[in-house]
Amino acid sequence: MGKKLIIWHGDLTSRRALIQRGLTFLSGGMLWLMLFLVIPSLVLVALSFASRGSYGEVIWNFTVENYERLMGFSAFGWTPDYLYILGRSVVVAFLTTLISVILAFPLSFFIASRPPRTRYLWLTLVIVPFWTNMVIRAYAWFLILAPELPFAKLAATLGLVPEGAALYPSVFAVYLGMVSMFLPFVVLPLYSSVERLDWSLVEAAQDLYSSRSRVFFKAILPQTMPGLSVGVVLTFVPAMGTFVVPDLLGGAKYMLVGNLIQQQFGASRDWPFGAAVSMALMVLTMISLQLYRRRGEEIELL
Repeated sequence: MGKKLIIWHGDLTSRRALIQRGLTFLSGGMLWLMLFLVIPSLVLVALSFASRGSYGEVIWNFTVENYERLMGFSAFGWTPDYLYILGRSVVVAFLTTLISVILAFPLSFFIASRPPRTRYLWLTLVIVPFWTNMVIRAYAWFLILAPELPFAKLAATLGLVPEGAALYPSVFAVYLGMVSMFLPFVVLPLYSSVERLDWSLVEAAQDLYSSRSRVFFKAILPQTMPGLSVGVVLTFVPAMGTFVVPDLLGGAKYMLVGNLIQQQFGASRDWPFGAAVSMALMVLTMISLQLYRRRGEEIELL
């Protein structure tokens, strides 16, 4: 039995040579992933098991003290403060993604229904926030929610805030800022799916006397799942780790896991504990995305 030969783009080659050629093409991407994803992640894992010295230096000794501290255990007993921060981060990221999806659906359908000449103008308006730094956009909400402007005056008239008070720092301001930051990440991929929507399936569902909700969940939602999935991932993942918006619009009292990580790598100089919190954030994000993936597969099978 001789070596099996394969014709590849007109070249006669062996399976071994074909594998070597494939590895050559993949080596650039693999090297990029190793340098900027795998190696930093491994360093982060190793750092999470180290200790902080008296002057903020890293002591390389294997210990699970950082994870015990994250779970709330310390020399003074147990406290759920860090667990509350982790749970609050998941809730904020989930609600931010949910509100963004709810707003993105009608906006995507509105843009897709516009004439081609004005459609790209609307898309440009959606992309415009990307042209400005996130910090500047967060500071812009300071002006919008200031006590001198109508929004704060209306809230004071309704008795929601004291007279002459601003609408920040508050939980409302945090969600408002978060949704405004991440809404374009949902609209753009969702619009690409809405634009290619097969309306004959929608008309067939309507001809079979399906209700509006059934038409949406059976004929529209499964077709928009590819764009929706991309939008959810692009929104949920950065929303889990963001710290600029909660720090500026929520004040020091509304800390999320991103603020906790920034604090440990910044003023506190407790890099090992910051690495442990970062690992917890990665695990929570992967678990949440896995649950969403399973739910998305169930929707596609319906």
